[in-house]
Amino acid sequence: MSEAVPYGRRGATAEEPARRGTVPGEPLRRSGPRFLKRRRRVLGRLAGWSLVESAQTFLFGFALARALDDGFLRGVPAVGIGWLAAAAVCVGAGAYGTARVYGAVADLVEPLRDSLVRKVVRRALYAPDGAAVSRLTHQVEIARDTFAGLVLVSRSFVFVTAGALIGLCSLAPVLLLLVLPPLLLGLALFGWALRPMARRQETYLAADEAIAEETGAAVGGLRDITAAGAERTVADAAGERFDAEQRASAALARWSMSRVLALGISGRLPIVLLLLGAPWLLGRGVTPGALVGALAYLSQSLLPALQSLMHGLGTSGTRLGVVLRRLTAEPVTGPDGARPHRAPRPGTAVELSGVTFAYGPHADPVFRDLDLTVPDGGHLAVVGPSGIGKSTLAGLVAGLLEPGGGEVRRPAAADRVLVPQEAYVFSGTVRENVRYLCTDGRGDRRSQDGRDDRGGSDADLLAAAEKIGAGVLLARLGGPDGMLVPAEMSAGERQLIALVRAYLAPAPLIVLDEATCHLDPAAEARAERAFAARPGGTLIVVAHRISSALRAERVLVMDGTHARTGRHGDLLRRSALYRELTGGWAHGGPGGTAAAAPLQPALAARDADGVDAVAGPRLAGDGGHVVAHGPGRQMQDAGDLGDRGALGGQ
Repeated sequence: MSEAVPYGRRGATAEEPARRGTVPGEPLRRSGPRFLKRRRRVLGRLAGWSLVESAQTFLFGFALARALDDGFLRGVPAVGIGWLAAAAVCVGAGAYGTARVYGAVADLVEPLRDSLVRKVVRRALYAPDGAAVSRLTHQVEIARDTFAGLVLVSRSFVFVTAGALIGLCSLAPVLLLLVLPPLLLGLALFGWALRPMARRQETYLAADEAIAEETGAAVGGLRDITAAGAERTVADAAGERFDAEQRASAALARWSMSRVLALGISGRLPIVLLLLGAPWLLGRGVTPGALVGALAYLSQSLLPALQSLMHGLGTSGTRLGVVLRRLTAEPVTGPDGARPHRAPRPGTAVELSGVTFAYGPHADPVFRDLDLTVPDGGHLAVVGPSGIGKSTLAGLVAGLLEPGGGEVRRPAAADRVLVPQEAYVFSGTVRENVRYLCTDGRGDRRSQDGRDDRGGSDADLLAAAEKIGAGVLLARLGGPDGMLVPAEMSAGERQLIALVRAYLAPAPLIVLDEATCHLDPAAEARAERAFAARPGGTLIVVAHRISSALRAERVLVMDGTHARTGRHGDLLRRSALYRELTGGWAHGGPGGTAAAAPLQPALAARDADGVDAVAGPRLAGDGGHVVAHGPGRQMQDAGDLGDRGALGGQ
């Protein structure tokens, strides 16, 4: 890490934010077959009931031909009626098969929906953006409905077409000469047009996401928009999004015309050819009944199946492929389409190179051209006045924010954990809460030997709690099976639960963003030392108390103009701001403990009354626990867990 790193002065022009988009996750051609392979029994049941359903297709045309040739045209109406009755019975059997088909389809569709919901929620947690709501409430349901429709129309087309072609061949093989060529030609044309239609469909969905993001931001900032008189600007920006969606919809509609042409060639042209070739067919031994049966196969079975297939694949199918790619894609940023979470180089945990960040294209940059390297296994404390960008830096490292310029190299989402100041605890058991980040986070299912599904044990959980300093809390809550009610817990208790959760997570990189502000200094020190000693772990602490800097291997001091990094002793000599932040704290004995120096001003008096600008230790009410210039919200709230500790209820 460099000793002095310049980054933007207030008033500098912010760079344009990086372009956002997606890159495909696992290709559908691999994940799709694997999804179906795991459900072979469901597919077998679906095929069996589809066979029962499609039996009527074959028998309908065949029975009609036999009823004419062997019954009514020969003057034996009883035979004709018998064949028609057999066809009617088959219709009933087909209806029964159809009812069972829907049950098998549900067994395929619902697991897909559940899997997509988990992916969308996980992506929203680790790489949030304004389109997450559109994905969860709109696109997942599109995927669910279109997948169900696609399964229905695809298996119907396969079985109905097979039944119709077998029926034509059984009536007169020569009939296939007039049916197969246009059928194959139309299907080929339709297949050729699918990819362009899918691209237009993807453009349309991207426009829909952009509308959701634009309008969501506008609704959330209505008061600011009105106060700034920016109604016209915001309306114009939203109008551009809607215009883009309209253009994408028009392009999709134009390409959809190819579906109409393909249907005409494959479904309607064979009927025309059959009628035009009727004299020729009758002259070659095709009976009138066979000709009528062939027309029935084409008009009553094959044509409806083609219509369903082309409408399903042309609209729902292309939409499904696009939606699945977008839902399972990884977020990207940057004009070159590179992944945002590029892995750091070997030996490093986090790398920032020339990073510039601003909250909006016209806002002053929080920092500019920031370089920072944190080695594997390192322990870095970040200090600085309130509002200087410490939490912003934590968000960039954790992947919650993306830089407007430069590059952030960090581990994959599963290999980093951010613990914010406001700890999140949900209603459930202690085990469910602290195991939430372990693999799939599905609570307290345990195997026969007492170990849970993710390989940990309750003994490991309790040991981690002891290291963090939450052992007494867990005992009072009833152990791993104890129930948590967030509203009944203090802020300090919630922070302890969140810290145990982060400690148990398999992620090597832990970022604590004032995550111990509601604990007393002794509890904070114990938790930080536990994370620092975590095997194979890297710790970044946004300091709430300056004592966190004394425990760290290196310290990053942010002052709005330059960022300095170094060890505590070096920074005391080189950084006036760091001397001001540390006040009267001195480096204590072994282990880096903080000890209070004799009562004395930390710096020269700054006003005419001789009042020291920074309270030194041992002053009345001072616990040495709040970083200078910290916001008022950093003070401990009455009634928190920390109030029972060393601060004595301050």
